Amino acid sequence: MMSDPRFRGLDPRWEFRFGDGPIIATAVHAGHGLRDEVSKRSALSDADRRREEDPMTDHLASVGDHLFISRVSRFEVDLNRPANEAVYRTPDDAWGLDLWTTPLPESAVDESLRARDRFYRRMGEWIEDLIRAHRRVLLLDVHSYNHLRNGPDGDPLPAESNPELDLGVSTADLDRFGDVVDTLQARLQTTRVDGRSLDVRRNVRFPDGGNWPEWVFSEYGDHVCTITLEYKKFFMNEWSGTVDLACLEHLRSGLADAVDGVRPLLA
Repeated sequence: MMSDPRFRGLDPRWEFRFGDGPIIATAVHAGHGLRDEVSKRSALSDADRRREEDPMTDHLASVGDHLFISRVSRFEVDLNRPANEAVYRTPDDAWGLDLWTTPLPESAVDESLRARDRFYRRMGEWIEDLIRAHRRVLLLDVHSYNHLRNGPDGDPLPAESNPELDLGVSTADLDRFGDVVDTLQARLQTTRVDGRSLDVRRNVRFPDGGNWPEWVFSEYGDHVCTITLEYKKFFMNEWSGTVDLACLEHLRSGLADAVDGVRPLLA
């Protein structure tokens, strides 16, 4: 499959890794790159833009047997939104941010949306290949979220409603895959960070999921258990961008262990 011509000629900022096994991980918001015609109109600093992206989720997602990473910023095209919302145009589209010095031309919007269409088409073909090979597939869509919305020196958002890891499981058929979801969560909760167990809950921050996992569920939900992992950015300073590498590696190791724990359930 590594030489499959369907995956040639796509955006060189998209990274595909193919392996063996029934587990695919995606990091659709890991990227920071903008093509020139978009970059020259951006009103955001690199730091402001990166704060709303999901840095290091590519490292966490590397536990999958197969991996997709977008190195394209969500500010060029958001692969996790429906087509009519995938290109941010106004502050209401993107956390109230002043996005553009001049409006994006329709030609730039159209190019971004064509890329989005290619993503969904090729990913669908890839998932269908995995279903044929394994029958039962686990898709992990890895994200992160901000919890210092009150500024770098402000109080963090309350832990009661902001778990360190929020599992979005509304896109998993629990009748078919409840054992996978339960086992994954239980194994993740054994992850040790700073001498304590990781706070892992379900459907707290983002109960409805994003367009990408919802699309996978609607098209392939009988065969694919799709789980969104939203890591709170406690493994980094979301304002400075500094990463706690030891914490990040504990999280990756814990996810790798959880993935190994569910493999027998997918057989």
